[in-house]
Amino acid sequence: MSTIELSIDGMTCASCANRIERKLNKIDGVSASVNFATEKARVTYGDSVTPEVLVNTVEDAGYQAYLPAGVSTDAPGEQDPAALLRDRLLISLALTVPVIAMAMVPALQFTNWQWLSLTLAAPVVVWGAWPFHRAAWANLRHRTATMDTLISMGTLAALGWSLYALFWGTAGMPGMTHPFELTISRTDGTGSIYLEVAAGVTTFVLAGRYFEARAKRRAGAALRALLELGAKDVAVLRNGAEQRIPLDQLAVGDQFVVRPGEKIATDGVVVEGNSAVDASMLTGESVPVDVGPGDQVTGATINVDGRLVVRANRIGSDTALAQMARLVEEAQNEKAQVQRLADRVSGVFVPVVIALSLATLGFWLATGTSVAAAFTAAVAVLIIACPCALGLATPTALMVGTGRGAQLGILIRGPEVLESTRRIDTIVLDKTGTVTIGTMTLLDVLTADGEEPDQVLRLAGALEHGSEHPIAKAIATAARDKLGELPVAQEFTNLRGLGVQGVVDGHEVVVGRPRLVTMPDSLAQAMRREQAEGRTAVVVAWDGTARGALVVADAVKPTSAGAIAELRALGLTPIMLTGDNRAAAKAVARQVGIDEVIAEVLPHEKVEAVKRLQADGKVVAMVGDGVNDAAALAQADLGMAMGSGTDVAIEASDLTLVRDDLRAVPDAIRLSRKTLGTIKGNLFWAFAYNVAALPLAAAGLLNPMIAGAAMAFSSVFVVSNSLRLRRFTPSR
Repeated sequence: MSTIELSIDGMTCASCANRIERKLNKIDGVSASVNFATEKARVTYGDSVTPEVLVNTVEDAGYQAYLPAGVSTDAPGEQDPAALLRDRLLISLALTVPVIAMAMVPALQFTNWQWLSLTLAAPVVVWGAWPFHRAAWANLRHRTATMDTLISMGTLAALGWSLYALFWGTAGMPGMTHPFELTISRTDGTGSIYLEVAAGVTTFVLAGRYFEARAKRRAGAALRALLELGAKDVAVLRNGAEQRIPLDQLAVGDQFVVRPGEKIATDGVVVEGNSAVDASMLTGESVPVDVGPGDQVTGATINVDGRLVVRANRIGSDTALAQMARLVEEAQNEKAQVQRLADRVSGVFVPVVIALSLATLGFWLATGTSVAAAFTAAVAVLIIACPCALGLATPTALMVGTGRGAQLGILIRGPEVLESTRRIDTIVLDKTGTVTIGTMTLLDVLTADGEEPDQVLRLAGALEHGSEHPIAKAIATAARDKLGELPVAQEFTNLRGLGVQGVVDGHEVVVGRPRLVTMPDSLAQAMRREQAEGRTAVVVAWDGTARGALVVADAVKPTSAGAIAELRALGLTPIMLTGDNRAAAKAVARQVGIDEVIAEVLPHEKVEAVKRLQADGKVVAMVGDGVNDAAALAQADLGMAMGSGTDVAIEASDLTLVRDDLRAVPDAIRLSRKTLGTIKGNLFWAFAYNVAALPLAAAGLLNPMIAGAAMAFSSVFVVSNSLRLRRFTPSR
């Protein structure tokens, strides 16, 4: 079996993606998943199928498909869809404004103004609305209707009738005017043109599509961010000497050097040296892991404090980082795409309008009315049914909602994100950096009988000041913050994997693992209790006697417990999902009020955990901040990344929370639900004004002013309704 990723052009909604997916899956030996957001199809196929067959199948369905570069020379250069839409919108807008002005202001209706109006409006309806006509034709071939069908049908009906009235009716005569009156009277329609409706609808909907395209996620950004995390070059050992080479020249079996603070170039085994490795990016483990000869290390993790020589055992696409990139990509492709609400409404509305139009034509012909008057009424139904506000309903609410969100530190990616927030019932939270601060903090100073806590902290802080280890930094920082200037340590020695020793104020001081010194029972018991809670306790001894212990852990953010309570109030069940050890995870969960904990999981197991919840019928939101969360964020129905997190997590998520505060999560959910409610209200009113005028159209009483007024009123209402989102306030 082979796997290929096709680029798809021409999709306008999630139903298009579903249609292409069904077509591809009908081919024997083919398994395909199509992602509307990234405009990609991931296809697995057997020897009996060629990539060209897949491309032809997509094109037979009415869309364009391109093979990835290297498979075919026809792969197009990347074009920004938002830029293409912007150009189409600006030209259409420049042509439409005078058309609407002439139609609505009688003072501008000079002799033969109607012919200038046709000259300006025709390019808008034909060229400006071409994406809608093309999509409507594809929908017609598949016997479905979407918003594009409605736009295409309405604008072409308005243009077609105007052409008829100009060339065969009385509308083309010099001196023809449209008086500014909303009177209701029956005419045969040959003296009326609806060019401002046709051009106005096209421009409004193009504006909506442009705003939407601007908010749409850029395909592949998460993967690019992931792969950029790795080292770019490596110090390889050749004939006993170090030689720096590009990473892609490294081979399995090569030995390379990693200095303190550097990224480990690729997956391998430590050959020489001892150090602590910060693997939190991959595992979520808040405490660096001590490694020595024979231990496995992973590419892109950071060597904290010692020189290592590593033998490469996996390179390129076999590394843990590359496998994580594949996890993110697969999760994005598998994620169900929500069909745009407007398309679902249009799917019912369009057939009803067509049926009503045909019924109107039949009724008037049956009652002996002239053919011209009967056709006028039937076409008027099609013209008035096309609401221009439909194109603005989603994007205006989205623009105002995202704008207000940005002020509150909440970045919303696109409309499909909002659909997800309505349905979620379970929220999965990463621990490190999400519920907790994400860095080691001194929590407590334990002392043996007769010892002063400040003295224990002072001597330990002075000694740890010379170490780069995260635990050492936490102790030194806490000592400096509490006690001010610290004495200088002499004869500092790093005891690899055990701790540090040196001379401070004439005392031989040791800070590190409990096995370094003999401890009194009371201190040993206190340390065991802390370790049972998932915290790290290091012993402090001087002059050969254990004097105390320092308790270090990743502290819980002060706002986390309140945020969890708010999430429960919104009807969500919180679950903690972390790569950290079970004791630490359960201790944090108890503090913040989370009952269910899934701990000690690797990145691919996080994805599996989310999938299991989804298989049980849960609609899952995921909150995380690390590289190890990226695939799970992409897999979840709603992915939320903390803004303090990695670029990869942010790119793979649907919502980004700029504030490093978990209370932004319930705020984001409430804002998203309110924005979705506004979109629904907008859609209702976008149709309501036009539906109210349908009986007038069916009765043959429609005039251009009523059509234009319905268009204007619905658009103004939709924009005004969306602006109310600016008043959204967070719960505090």
